[in-house]
Amino acid sequence: MNRARLTASAFAAGGVLFLLYQAARPYADETTLEGAAAMASPSWTAVHLAASIGFVLVSLGILGLYLVLGRGRLLPAAVVTWLGAGLTLPYYGAETFGLRVIGARAVRDRDVTLIELVDQFRFTPAAVTLFATGLVLLAVGVVMAAVEIRRSGALRRWSGLPLAVGFALFIPQFYGSPAVRIAHGALLAAGGLWLAYELWRADDRATAPAGTTTGAAAEAAAGTVAGTAAVGAAR
Repeated sequence: MNRARLTASAFAAGGVLFLLYQAARPYADETTLEGAAAMASPSWTAVHLAASIGFVLVSLGILGLYLVLGRGRLLPAAVVTWLGAGLTLPYYGAETFGLRVIGARAVRDRDVTLIELVDQFRFTPAAVTLFATGLVLLAVGVVMAAVEIRRSGALRRWSGLPLAVGFALFIPQFYGSPAVRIAHGALLAAGGLWLAYELWRADDRATAPAGTTTGAAAEAAAGTVAGTAAVGAAR
């Protein structure tokens, strides 16, 4: 599998994992023992791990875009995205494993006061600052990538937009209802899958046998996905 298809796979899998994160997570009032039981459940751990892997895969996808499209401005986007993921993942690690321990202990002891520890962790100044900074950097990196996709002419002009909007809304969606959060996951999935489709299609055209394409498509077939002009027919 070449770089274009590996990059496509990273975006597709990352988008789907974000949808699973929002759609399969247990929703409950987190100030109650019901909320503690949700945090202690295997699905809580599974969906937060899915989100963590999603951050890594999208970051790999941005780096893959740089390698595939060969546009220098995508390298800063990849660096910013990786920095954002690095700052975000420690918080998700604590959400995944630390809150599960707190929830399990609260359920075992039937002690709802233990749930106060959840907010003490979540809103510790250092933790919440790193988390918010990481999500902002992720959004900036994905938006930068979307701008370069639009300028490149190698993929459809707006194919990076849904993923960029999804990451720009990552912080606000935390304050939404379950339906809003699931819709956010669907947006990220749609964005990842659209980019995957565009990359896969551009690679197909770039590697098509001679004589099977005409016009602009023939130009794409003569080059590789790394050459922006050579995959202009992927638009």
